Amino acid sequence: MTIQVRLERNPLTTPHSCSIRFVPRHVAGREDIAADIALRHPNFSKSDILTILNSEDEVIALRLLNGEQVTKEGSCSWFLSFTGRLDNMDDPLPPLDECLQVNVRVSTAFVERIRQQAHVERIAATDKLPVITSAEDQVLGLKNVLRSDGMLRITGSNLFFDRKAGIGQCLIEGTHNGRAVQTRLGTISNTEITMMPDVPSQAQPWHNEYRLSLTTRYTAHGSPRTGIYKHLLRAPLAVRIGDNAGILSSSGAVPLVTVSDGVLYVDTVRLRVQAVYNTPDNELRFCLLDMTEGGQKGDEVRAADDGIYTLNGWSDSGVTSLELMVSDYAALLALVRTSYGNRLVDILDVSMGS
Repeated sequence: MTIQVRLERNPLTTPHSCSIRFVPRHVAGREDIAADIALRHPNFSKSDILTILNSEDEVIALRLLNGEQVTKEGSCSWFLSFTGRLDNMDDPLPPLDECLQVNVRVSTAFVERIRQQAHVERIAATDKLPVITSAEDQVLGLKNVLRSDGMLRITGSNLFFDRKAGIGQCLIEGTHNGRAVQTRLGTISNTEITMMPDVPSQAQPWHNEYRLSLTTRYTAHGSPRTGIYKHLLRAPLAVRIGDNAGILSSSGAVPLVTVSDGVLYVDTVRLRVQAVYNTPDNELRFCLLDMTEGGQKGDEVRAADDGIYTLNGWSDSGVTSLELMVSDYAALLALVRTSYGNRLVDILDVSMGS
């Protein structure tokens, strides 16, 4: 086993110097840790170990909430701290969501053990590649949203390609099927590309996931190099009450969630539905959102299994309630956690059925 490092030049220093950057082979998650423990301790199943790992998080959180410091001898410590400054001793504390911090400190013994056992491997510098760091619908002002009647702005580095010379392309592909090379392009520079997206259709109405990639050549006879955006884009979904429309799903043959019922007090409404993974409780939370990040939202509804969940709107949302039927909770939980970084959001254009 070796630890991979790469040397990178730092042109801002005088004289120029190089920094040492750690290059992870893989990002191991809870499932990986549980599998590793199960190999070493075959008397325990992976599911039992996952239960224990989840319970450890819960117990540590409870200890911290009780005002304690938690220490795993020879490993690390969890402790709380506060940020902010008060002008006077009797001033009230700032809101806890602004000043309360949770910290983790690795023990000296653990660091020394890693240092003693580590072997380092130097790897070659990587080739120049296009890197897409963000994609935003400029009409709605929302990230990772794909609309054929919108304006998509991509930012990053090394993005420029010459489409007239035919040495590069921007591609949008459905996760189930369908692909479209983008032709309605505006600005094309190293750091920004704007376009009116051509959105390929997919097999089912709930198939609204898309991958974005960019391919270019940096020299006339160089090899093509492709950068893939690490986030999936999602297109808005048309939902008519009574049609059991699929939402919050992936590229499967059946939707993970359907809108089974609902009540509107307007003809049509555009809003967002959100599923967030709540780490302490190891469950999902659903709610309705308006079309502005950080805007109005309905009450959160906890979900821990298959079943029907009713989401309420807010005073001027246009919707009294939407009823969601979760048909495969385990798959939905995995989708939210692994593909969407614990937060999955769909835009819905909702209307009442006949």
